[in-house]
Amino acid sequence: MAKTVYDFSCATPGGKKKSLADYKGKVLLVVNTASKCGFTPQFAGLEELYEKYKDQGLVILGFPCNQFGKQDPGSNDEIMEFCQLNYGVSFPMFGKIEVNGSGADPLYKYLKKEAPGALGTEGIKWNFTKFLIDTDGKVVKRYAPTDKPQAIEKDVKKLLA
Repeated sequence: MAKTVYDFSCATPGGKKKSLADYKGKVLLVVNTASKCGFTPQFAGLEELYEKYKDQGLVILGFPCNQFGKQDPGSNDEIMEFCQLNYGVSFPMFGKIEVNGSGADPLYKYLKKEAPGALGTEGIKWNFTKFLIDTDGKVVKRYAPTDKPQAIEKDVKKLLA
């Protein structure tokens, strides 16, 4: 049974497994992303937040997902290229995953259990749901897709302090 996010490994866009234990001691913001969503412009805000706080220990982890309105249909390579060309994304991105249902990635099963959404529901409602993780690998808070990265900044600063 997983105790922290550090107990998980996730596939990179190239298909290699990367242990989240590599991020021990960092504040993490885990986000399920999509390239063709109304919230896609949040990539810019996420990148801004990352650039501002990465030297203090913030790492944003992006997980492309095609489960909501089929808004990320491309291959991992196409998704990475889109993120870099359109938003200058330099934070770590992973391979495309599922966040809900029987095929949900184990990391997302854990995140949803640790930080349920509104009214205690575990399901991810849409792209750009965000989970804030402290330096011990514990889930601190879940944010709705409508919560802009700038609105999360005060919570990030608190965890970095």
